[in-house]
Amino acid sequence: MEATKDNVTGLILAVSSSVFIGSSFIIKKMGLRRAATTGKRAATGGHSYLLEPFWWIGMISMIVGEIANFAAYAFAPAILVTPLGALSIIFSAVLAHFILKERLHIFGVLGCALCVVGSTTIVLHAPHERIIHSVKEVWELATEPGFILYTCAMIIVVNFLIFYCVPRYGQTHMIVYIGICSFTGSITVMSVKAVGIALKLTFEGTNQFKYFQTWFFTLIVLGCCLLQINYLNKALDTFNTAVVSPVYYVMFTTFTIFASMIMFKDWASQNASQIATEMCGFVTILSGTFLLHKTKDMGEKPVLPPPVFITPEHTRNDSEAI
Repeated sequence: MEATKDNVTGLILAVSSSVFIGSSFIIKKMGLRRAATTGKRAATGGHSYLLEPFWWIGMISMIVGEIANFAAYAFAPAILVTPLGALSIIFSAVLAHFILKERLHIFGVLGCALCVVGSTTIVLHAPHERIIHSVKEVWELATEPGFILYTCAMIIVVNFLIFYCVPRYGQTHMIVYIGICSFTGSITVMSVKAVGIALKLTFEGTNQFKYFQTWFFTLIVLGCCLLQINYLNKALDTFNTAVVSPVYYVMFTTFTIFASMIMFKDWASQNASQIATEMCGFVTILSGTFLLHKTKDMGEKPVLPPPVFITPEHTRNDSEAI
């Protein structure tokens, strides 16, 4: 399918976002390592990293990446932008291999290759961005019966998870925290897209902030982001990051694409072959992501404590002491 100008702009912003975000992890880790040699480590409650320029450069890189990702949703459909978030994993893994000397083994290379192939497949078959002239049009899409039903279902499920499942299963079942983040995240992205479109049209000369709908979507973004951050931190603090990250990526991306399909009808102008190709690309990215995370520590030899030999004399002396 021929790429439109908006799709190309959204693609460039999404890839740029992945480069900045992927690089930010490496730069911040360099700052953390330097800080650990001169003060208390962050993992043990230290804050000496705040004095390290590398950490701040990494933080600025992450902020720039998130702004680029935010802007990408104003130009391209979510089915194109969201899966490309996996590219940040590739940049992070490759830079870690060369800069931090964290070995990228053959399965890691294969995972990176799968992400690239999947991303390319989606880019080549992504639907055109819907042409929208006012945030009121986004509001009309958001208030159609299909999306209202989806939103109500998400609200019910999220409240059930928060008030019933979290107290009982939150500490033992990772899916509870991840589910809250993913379900809420799909609504967040739709609102982010609405705010991004409003900003885009405003910069083009048509002020969209005179409409209450723009401010409503902004409040939804802020509220949902705070909820996601809270429960994602709980998940990361309770469970293994190597498992949390890929599962969250899969669930978040899946529900975001589903929500976009309902609200913006991304697949309305595509045939079954194009949709199937996009899904194959998405599954390929998921496979690469899981492979990268699940095998990232393969080949690293664990540091074992030195062996302790117990002689008969030590055993006899211990028995006499008792």
